[in-house]
Amino acid sequence: MKPLRTALFVPGNRPDRAEKAIGTAADAVIIDLEDAVPLAEKESTRVLVREVLDGHPGRRMFVRINALSTPYAKDDLAAIVSGNLEGIMLPKVESPDDIFTIDILLTELEEKHSMPPGKLEVMSICETARGLEELYPILSAKPAHNRVAVVTFGAADYTLDLGIALTREGKELEYPRARIPVACRSAGIMPPLDTPWMVDLKDIEGLIADAKKAKAHGFGGKLLIHPNQIEPCHDVFTPSQKEIDFAKKVIEVFEAAEKRGQAAIQLDGKFIDYPVLMQAKRISDLAESMAKK
Repeated sequence: MKPLRTALFVPGNRPDRAEKAIGTAADAVIIDLEDAVPLAEKESTRVLVREVLDGHPGRRMFVRINALSTPYAKDDLAAIVSGNLEGIMLPKVESPDDIFTIDILLTELEEKHSMPPGKLEVMSICETARGLEELYPILSAKPAHNRVAVVTFGAADYTLDLGIALTREGKELEYPRARIPVACRSAGIMPPLDTPWMVDLKDIEGLIADAKKAKAHGFGGKLLIHPNQIEPCHDVFTPSQKEIDFAKKVIEVFEAAEKRGQAAIQLDGKFIDYPVLMQAKRISDLAESMAKK
């Protein structure tokens, strides 16, 4: 999967909002069939979601289906298959069995609709105590197709599960924020997306501080629930021009030093060795990838 800094949620039963979300600068749009849709509207909303998907080729779009433990998941999947669908967001993932099950269901749909095997990717949500404890085994599962492209963190359900409060300071999220990126890195998948900022949608300073905390733990981006969160999060998760310029300088100077038989040097008063070089290459690669968007 290409890097993701922002993924904007939009209710599936509000196609007007979906159209607006698709027109934003968010890296991806997640059309929601789960929490944002009342039970009485689940069936009718699927039709609306499919219409939105079919109408926007080239846009990165995912659909959050209902959990596999509900009676809605299979019908969600059957109704939303579109050539413009990049993948699905799977809530309440708590065991490797969930990964095997979703791969089987998606493979059947791909065969039915003559789609390439493994085309539909999965955003896996970690949002319960069990899901957090089982995260590395979940990501280490080996179904027929390796579909889990990115993990996302859902703090609302996580705090609900633990019976704790979600606060502006976010101290209650330090443990899962430390665990999730480590599990993703260990399993060899891209950096995860952090939970949406839900404490106060008007508090942009709080959003920025929250995003910076997530980035410091190893998250590569953030889930969003309002368009006004896009630009601030892009600013946090996109390398600055100063960072890009220094990274390029590190690569250039270090490669020259290697030819002289050196692997530990100083640059502008900073110690540079192989780990620093690798970080510089990651920043440079990320910047290049974002420039192609």
